[in-house]
Amino acid sequence: MKRFNIQAITAVTAGLLIITACQKDFLEVDPKGTLLESTYYQNPDQAFAGLVAAYDPMGFETVNTYHNFGALNSASDDHVAGGGGSADMETWQVWSNYTLDPSKGPQGDYWNRNFTGVSRTNVLLSKIETGIPGLDAATTSRYTAEAKFLRAYYYFDLVRLFKNVPLFTAPVSTDEIYNATQVAPELIYAQVEKDLADAIPNLPLTVPAAMEGGRVTQGTAKALLGKVLLYQKKWTAAAQQFAEVNGTPGGTSKYGYKLLTNFADIFKPNNKFNSESILEIVKTTQANSDWGSWGRFEGNVAVTMFGPRGYSGPIYVSGWSFNPFLTDFVNIMKKDPRYPYTVADVDSLEKIGKASYEKGYLNSGYFIEKFAPKLEYQSKGGGIPELNWPNDYIEIRLADTYLMEAEALVQGGGDLVRAAALLNAVRSRVGLNPTTATLDNIYLERRLELASEGHRWYDLVRTGRAASVLASRGFKAGKHEILPVPLSELTNTKLVQNPGY
Repeated sequence: MKRFNIQAITAVTAGLLIITACQKDFLEVDPKGTLLESTYYQNPDQAFAGLVAAYDPMGFETVNTYHNFGALNSASDDHVAGGGGSADMETWQVWSNYTLDPSKGPQGDYWNRNFTGVSRTNVLLSKIETGIPGLDAATTSRYTAEAKFLRAYYYFDLVRLFKNVPLFTAPVSTDEIYNATQVAPELIYAQVEKDLADAIPNLPLTVPAAMEGGRVTQGTAKALLGKVLLYQKKWTAAAQQFAEVNGTPGGTSKYGYKLLTNFADIFKPNNKFNSESILEIVKTTQANSDWGSWGRFEGNVAVTMFGPRGYSGPIYVSGWSFNPFLTDFVNIMKKDPRYPYTVADVDSLEKIGKASYEKGYLNSGYFIEKFAPKLEYQSKGGGIPELNWPNDYIEIRLADTYLMEAEALVQGGGDLVRAAALLNAVRSRVGLNPTTATLDNIYLERRLELASEGHRWYDLVRTGRAASVLASRGFKAGKHEILPVPLSELTNTKLVQNPGY
């Protein structure tokens, strides 16, 4: 099997699949692109390039690795947007203080990223269905499964963030773009569940990390399906999916997943695809991107975003001071063994004369350690170093699925002994004493274990706590649980705006 190298193939495929649209802006129907697509998919190499193009939006840098947790962090009660001032990264600022509207906010990037992914997977699936010369049956089956997983992944993101979106399961014409209407979220969830159920049997149990790291497996799909079911409050079904992924708490599951002994090792760039990683989005220093590649570079610019501004001293490289932790969260976290691997206390370095830094907007002195710009990992190749960090983003990891299963068991009246074992396996890994499996304890554990990884806002919304927890930030119940449909998507279409916007 060829090395699954998104960086190497994206340049070839970037212009290839911009030819089927789910609406007018994010995928304009391009006559030149249509002509190219009509003559493509003529051999296995082209099919593989199409598959890579379908994966590619997962790692769109201006959406995922710094929007999919940076913007989400900004909207949570653990962080503020920060940066250089109140207008720096306006899309983050307006979500952080809940002044976003259809023309201002991160919604355009999320919409574009995910519908680009939907469109590319629909193209690939349609070509596979009609037959790709030379593509053997086993490879055809695997590509189909991966494409269905990806379509489910993109639609799950869309339904969580927007609730009301159009549903496309095949390439669409220009007329269909402008006549599309939103469907009930239940229909989106049903399609997501169907795609994942179809995909699971034909995905591999594991993949060789060196050659195929980043490709999805049965465990990845089951974890995502469990999460999809959890969001719908299908507690028993969710727990069943997570149980297969998790195996015996603290042990090694049939998919090879196991909690790492050392919490800090999870996030090290030289420890990619570790045993705790279930869905990992790959970043690299090898693309050597510069400013002209903005939005297309393959390094993790979030690392620079989160670093202290104007920093001088050991350990870190200067960054842009986004997503500082709020002191309320830090005061909770300080007593936890995960604190030094979660929070970068730059003020303490300054107080003892070992460092200095510029105080950014709404500075607290506490920065994100998990994705900090550390000197030891700085790119020494070409391009702009701050755009080429090698830190992967692990979107789903084992401690996350342990805690989601524990929650589903408690909510659904399931096995509370197992729920406690799952919760306490996460705690034991960092030397904490056992506790009882209550929802409050599970929610707190998620907050501390998964801090700054983009889960907190979703957790508050899906559990109904956002309106009270975020009230002081301007959050309004019945409105801010979802994002507005981007203003540009409403012009000359039949789409309607979400309530409150």
